[in-house]
Amino acid sequence: MHPSKPSAPAGISAESAKRWQAHYERVTQGSGRLFLMAGDQKVEHLNDDFVGGHVASDDADPEHLFRIASAAPVGCFATQMGLLARYGTDYPEVPYLIKLNSKTHLLKGPEHDPLSRQWQTMDQVADFIRYSGLDVVGVGYTIYPGSRHEPQMLAEAARLVTDAHALGLLAVIWAYPRGQAVGDREHDPHLTAGATGLAACLGADFVKINPPRDSQGVQDPKLLGEAVAAAGRTQVVCAGGAETSAEEFLTRLYGQIHDGNTAGCATGRNVHQRSQPEAVAFCKAIHAIVVGNQDVDSAVKLLVHSA
Repeated sequence: MHPSKPSAPAGISAESAKRWQAHYERVTQGSGRLFLMAGDQKVEHLNDDFVGGHVASDDADPEHLFRIASAAPVGCFATQMGLLARYGTDYPEVPYLIKLNSKTHLLKGPEHDPLSRQWQTMDQVADFIRYSGLDVVGVGYTIYPGSRHEPQMLAEAARLVTDAHALGLLAVIWAYPRGQAVGDREHDPHLTAGATGLAACLGADFVKINPPRDSQGVQDPKLLGEAVAAAGRTQVVCAGGAETSAEEFLTRLYGQIHDGNTAGCATGRNVHQRSQPEAVAFCKAIHAIVVGNQDVDSAVKLLVHSA
């Protein structure tokens, strides 16, 4: 079954509510579920995700991200405004989500309290949409609950969500518990649920999380139940994580949706580290599960691609 579709948030004009509803239908493709292609890793992971080892040579060029998003049935493609300004007008058919904060991974570990501040103002976002003519459907922002800097990020996120809705845009929150107060409990199911409930209080339309794990470090889709319940009408999507086999990814995704009751996925590396034909075929398979409500076997058949 597809999830019930939410209505536009209260407190905005009728025109903005109509625009929000159109954007929601656009990114979920009428299914109530979201397949978000994440392309913010060039900041988050610098060049680590784009060269070497199993990474397709295509991925060295930032335009590879846009070529995939243009050819694949993604709900929206999320990346920073700078890349959109340079490449977006060559791919005007893509629904874009502007990621408004990002930081590198050079400082990491439980001893580090992350801080990621907003890059552009919402007035600048509005101007970009007006003058670029691109199909911008929403904005995204990462929070790190447990960081000693969380008050700054929560205040920015709350304002961003409110301003986005006033413009008729969707608001997606990336929620990753991290910092000294969190330690090694980042993937704890109870703490993950706290993060999704926090995103709901911010007014987010979707919250992207890392899937919780049990005490042995194993992902079980049934562990998502508390997080989905805590999020309420904010829909939960899971991050795709590091590159893995296509069948393993699709099996995990199916479980997250049907056993964990999530509303889709937000994945980057598993898509863009493949060659364009492989990436597009993989996106079609993901789309079949998320939007088409098909089973894993049906999705796997879509992995065949032309050379």
